[in-house]
Amino acid sequence: MRSMRNVLAASTVAAVGLVLLPAPAFAATVVVSNVTDLTSAIKNASAGTVIQVRGGTYYPTATLQSTVNGTSSSPVTLTAYGSEVVKISGSSLPSGSWIFKLTADYWNVSNITFSDSPDSAVVCQSCTGTNWNNIKTINGGDSGFTLTGDGTANNTIKNIDAYGNYDAAAHGENADGVAIKFGSGSGNLVTGARLYNNSDDGIDLWSFSSPVTIEHTWSFGNGQNRWGDSAFAGDGNGYKLGGDGETVAHVVNNSAAWDNEGNGFTENSNKGAIVINRTTAYANGNWGYYFSTSSARLGKNLAVGNGSGSVTKGSSVVSAGNNWDSGISTPAFVSTNAATTYNARSSSGTLPATTFLTTGSSTIGATMN
Repeated sequence: MRSMRNVLAASTVAAVGLVLLPAPAFAATVVVSNVTDLTSAIKNASAGTVIQVRGGTYYPTATLQSTVNGTSSSPVTLTAYGSEVVKISGSSLPSGSWIFKLTADYWNVSNITFSDSPDSAVVCQSCTGTNWNNIKTINGGDSGFTLTGDGTANNTIKNIDAYGNYDAAAHGENADGVAIKFGSGSGNLVTGARLYNNSDDGIDLWSFSSPVTIEHTWSFGNGQNRWGDSAFAGDGNGYKLGGDGETVAHVVNNSAAWDNEGNGFTENSNKGAIVINRTTAYANGNWGYYFSTSSARLGKNLAVGNGSGSVTKGSSVVSAGNNWDSGISTPAFVSTNAATTYNARSSSGTLPATTFLTTGSSTIGATMN
């Protein structure tokens, strides 16, 4: 029979062993309610950190930024606290500043408005696996939301509103709603976006050398001089799908462009096999679809009332099932009143319900949802 001394000794050894074991890692949840704590939480996050921002308007005086990576199983999360309304304003930032910059992988950012940035509102540089859901980037001094850099892969921009962005210094030439530019990386997706009243383009894929997929997105009212700029230079394309000599097969599905100053959908010199499927171009200033040099695949698209005409297409374009093709009729729109497209999104963040530009057709044009 073991003596009490031996039992105590054994217990002590066991206890010491337990103390020496590393504590299990638990993801920290950080609730912030002021700019200082928000800045620190973003900078010092680690994989699995959840940053919850209390309701209100925040005025940082320097760009909020992080180089901390999450992982696919333990992302860093930045979101509003519960259903509270969070706005981060760039109005106190120095000239030329961005509001929020990530050079990091696996972040989830949701339910935050970024407004009044001196330059671009949100920039994600060489990011992988980030998810942006139900955010707004509005009234900034350059593009609302930007993905850029090599190694930009598998990022999802979902249910974003980007509007009112205008770069005064360049007379509106650069400020897009969403810009995916100057980089490469596969698996990037834009879905459920509403990109409107920006000085340049709704979405711009200039000099991005890997395919980007866009779906269930509305781009409208871009390129109109809303700022009284006598030297205004905005292009005003709904979907600018290339440029700078890149040949790349971007994809646009079930999306719409209307009331843009330029073209609804354009290759912008991209000679790649761009795919445009079940989209609608209505009342744009120039062409509904401009694909003069690419080998685009245009299928089941609907163009009505565009200033220069429905389509201009080169000899390498494959066109089938569009309302400009032989034997394809043009269905009537249920409504041409766009008022409901400005309504609030649903509680889950999806685009507002509308009959605007709907036709009831199951074979042609965007379904507007």
